[in-house]
Amino acid sequence: MNIIRIHCNDEAVAASPPDLFGLMADVERFSIEVPSEVANVLAAGAPVFVGVSGGRDSQALAYRVCAHLDDIGHQGRRSLIHADLGRVDWRDSLPVCERLAQRLGVELIVVRRNAGDMMDRWLSRWTANVARYANLECVKLILPWSTAAQRFCTAELKSQVIAREMRRRFPEGDVVSAVGIRREESAKRARMPAWKQDERTTRKRGAGHTWNPLLGWRRGDVNDYVRIRGDELHEAYRLYGSTRVSCAFCVLGSEHDLRASSNCADNHAIYREMVALEATSTFSFQSHRWLGDVAPDLLDAGLRARLQEAKERARLRISAEARLPDHLLFVKGWPTVLPTPGEAALIAGVRRDVAQAVGLQVHHTDRDAVLVRYRELMTLARAKAVANDLPLHTEEGLQT
Repeated sequence: MNIIRIHCNDEAVAASPPDLFGLMADVERFSIEVPSEVANVLAAGAPVFVGVSGGRDSQALAYRVCAHLDDIGHQGRRSLIHADLGRVDWRDSLPVCERLAQRLGVELIVVRRNAGDMMDRWLSRWTANVARYANLECVKLILPWSTAAQRFCTAELKSQVIAREMRRRFPEGDVVSAVGIRREESAKRARMPAWKQDERTTRKRGAGHTWNPLLGWRRGDVNDYVRIRGDELHEAYRLYGSTRVSCAFCVLGSEHDLRASSNCADNHAIYREMVALEATSTFSFQSHRWLGDVAPDLLDAGLRARLQEAKERARLRISAEARLPDHLLFVKGWPTVLPTPGEAALIAGVRRDVAQAVGLQVHHTDRDAVLVRYRELMTLARAKAVANDLPLHTEEGLQT
C-alpha cells in the first residue's frame, strides 16, 4: 500500500486506497509528501537522485523513494548519490551506501571534492587565513573551522559536488534531488517546504527540483522503516551510540556524539589530526568546546602539552583583539573607514600581540605601515565599488 501526500493550495491531504485489511495505521506512518511540482516531473520521467550519507534518514529515504517510484511506474533514471568527505568520514558510511544500492538494484554515484577532502579544506583555509592576516587583508585572525553560521563543509563538499555531477549527467531536462531531512530535527528544518526549485541544478534547458518527502517522519518511523526493509543501521548508532551520522567529528555535534565517535578506533587518526590543528591555530573546533578535551587519552604527551599551551595562546589572542573598537571591525566592504593615527597604532599593537601569541610572521606592525596599508585597501575598495556600481566610502568612512 502506497500512501502519499498530495499538495493542493498549500495544504496536504492523504491519498490512499481503502483500508481493506486494517493496515492503515502502520502504512500511514510511512506516508510521504509528494507536491504536485514533484509528481508532475516524476510522471514525465525526470531522473531522480537520492542523496545518501550512510545515516538512517538517508537509508529510509532511499528505500521509501524507490518504493514510491515503483508504485507510480516511474520510467526515468534513478540513482543514489553519496558525497565522500575523505578521512573525516566514518569508515562505515560508504559501505552502508553500497549495501543500499545493491539491495535496491540501483546505481551508486560517489562524488568527491577535486581539491581534497574536508580535512584538507580546513588545513588550506587556515593557511589562507594566516596569509590574509599577515598582509592585513582582515582585521582579526580567522579560524580554520566551519561553523553553524558558515557551513562551507556542507556547501562545498556535499551540495556543490553533488549538483555539479547532476548537471554533468543531465545537461537538459528536469532533474529531482531527494533529500532526507525531517521537521523533527530542528526549528529551521521544521520550516522547510516539501519542494523547492534548486538553483544549483537548474540549467537553461531544465529545472532542478529539491524534494523532501520525509519531512513529517519521526526518528522512530525512520528506525522502524529501515528494520522493516530488513536492513541494519550504521555502526555509529549500533555500536557506539551516536545520535547522528555526518563527519566523524562534526562542528555541530553534541559532546555525547563526539565522545561516541572517539570510541571508534577508525576515527582516532583523524581525531589527532584535528586536535593538532586546534593546537596550531589556537582556535577550538567548536566555539564552546576544544575537541582535544573530548578524548585526551588518545593524544600523546607532546600533543596534550601543545593543546594546553594553545588554550593560553588563544586567551592572549582573544584579549588582544578585544581592544579593537567596533567601528574598525569587519563589515561588508571593509575597510570602510581610515583609522586615525592613534587607532592605527592600536591596530599595529594588536597585530604584534596576536602574531606573538599564535606564532605568526606578519607585516604592517607599526602605525605608519598600518595607515599606508589601509589607504591601499580603501583605494582597491573604491575601484571595486566603481566597477560594480556600489556606494563609495571616503577615507573618513562616509558613503558618497
